[in-house]
Amino acid sequence: MYQGVNASEGIGIGTVMVAVDPDLTFEPHEVADSAAEKERYQTALSVFCDKTQAQADHMKETVGEAEAEIMSGHIVLAQDPGMTDAINAAIDGGTCAEQALMDTSTMFENMFLSMDDEMFRLRAADIADIRTGILAELLGKEVVDLSVLPENTVVVVHDLTPSMTATIDKAHVAGIVTETGGRTSHSAIIARALEIPAVLSVSNSCTALRNGMTVVVDGGKGVVEADPNEETLAAYTAKAEAFAAEKAALEAFRGKPSVTADGIKKIIACNIGNPDDVPNALDHDAEAIGLFRSEFLFMDSAELPSEEEQFNAYRKVASALKGAPVIIRTLDVGGDKEIPYLHMVKEDNPFMGFRAVRYCLANPDQYKVQLRALLRASAFGDVKIMIPLVTCVEEVVAVKELVEQCKAELTEEGRKFNENIEVGIMVETPAASLLADRLAEVADFFSIGTNDLIGYTMCADRGNDTISNLYQVYYPAVLRSLKNIIESGVKAGIMVGMCGEAAADPLLEPLLISWGLEEFSMSAPSILRARKTISQWTKVECDELAEKALACNTAAEVKALLESAAR
Repeated sequence: MYQGVNASEGIGIGTVMVAVDPDLTFEPHEVADSAAEKERYQTALSVFCDKTQAQADHMKETVGEAEAEIMSGHIVLAQDPGMTDAINAAIDGGTCAEQALMDTSTMFENMFLSMDDEMFRLRAADIADIRTGILAELLGKEVVDLSVLPENTVVVVHDLTPSMTATIDKAHVAGIVTETGGRTSHSAIIARALEIPAVLSVSNSCTALRNGMTVVVDGGKGVVEADPNEETLAAYTAKAEAFAAEKAALEAFRGKPSVTADGIKKIIACNIGNPDDVPNALDHDAEAIGLFRSEFLFMDSAELPSEEEQFNAYRKVASALKGAPVIIRTLDVGGDKEIPYLHMVKEDNPFMGFRAVRYCLANPDQYKVQLRALLRASAFGDVKIMIPLVTCVEEVVAVKELVEQCKAELTEEGRKFNENIEVGIMVETPAASLLADRLAEVADFFSIGTNDLIGYTMCADRGNDTISNLYQVYYPAVLRSLKNIIESGVKAGIMVGMCGEAAADPLLEPLLISWGLEEFSMSAPSILRARKTISQWTKVECDELAEKALACNTAAEVKALLESAAR
């Protein structure tokens, strides 16, 4: 049995096909005719973009618009002026196109890998995928093609890139196993959209699993069983049937209100990264947008996005939600997010440095452009402004003062906006957790960012496999923080939501109900299951379980307790 990351739920039983990456090695050499070499690169880039657009069109028809946008994003990144200018400059210096591409793309890849926000770390894999595609065109090689496969194939590959996933023969693929990748990678997102069971980060799977071998892929548990005996095979077949039945049963919760067994109303919202994610969120029955990361506007631009550009993006989402709440997080950048035109100083420890609200307040004129755009968008829907990485009351007060300045300016200009727009905070630091009662006096709402809250509380980098055992929401210190944050907000009479991955955890949700969490914001595919989980518990039952959980001393004890109580 091999353990990996549970990337896409379901049980897949089939025959292994190990996909071998093409040999893209080359001999670096100097070029005398830089103009001809730049033309050669441009030709390869154009062919790559044409093929990628065809993949995006195919995905739009077969999977969905949101997934197609991942491939369209490849084109945007490949044609990014910062990247193409650097490549052309290297070629002008005598470097061959292959090496110029390799050096420049590696620089961008490392830049994204250094970022703490998972959405931006995803870009590193995208850059690597783009490099492979363009390099293959330069070298005249064929990339891995998964469009024609035998029935019940389990694809085993070092790294399943978005471009591979875009052409995959869904009808014939029983499962996916990779040696790299995580649950939030674009490949995992597409695998979930395709509803193909997938287990990622299975060490040495390309050598341990051989062509023709029968395997079981348990995407829910993150387990791969090689050469299962008849008894094991029968057990997994039964599990697959049960999974299919459960999935069908979840459809009964579509269009239904999110309420506990004793009638307490909750809101199940969706996290998005850009306006094109909205159709997928609504297709999965999201009741609101609990987190709209605004950084995409800044990352996908060669210069500061204008007020109009930002306004149009925010308005598009607000209008699509037709009056349902849309929480938009203001710019969350730092020394780890090297957006060139922001000219931010590189820091030794950017995760605790000059970032997020600290950066924004130090650049008020720039920040006001975003705040004005958000205010204007509030005329088209229930837009709420969320401040990231808050650690003290002064930061909230300062942002609210800027919002009031923007309101005065817009009023003088005769522009419409919601005078009563809410300004809340993302609670994601131990400081904010400890100060929750005071922050609740100045913030209009809380949204708990568990991803960073766990990391900061446990001093554990979720990307560090050596200490990954410490990165768990079940640790008593984390649970106590969550309880204090939620109860402080409830006592102050403000809405308290959660936009971290923990909001979709069916084991944790009863505790969140007990403490009074109102909004659960998550990835789109998790929505119906969360609605089902919430419907199975009464407040009294949740209170009893929460009391027992808080009496535990270890994360293992907490998890065992919650698993034993799971419904």
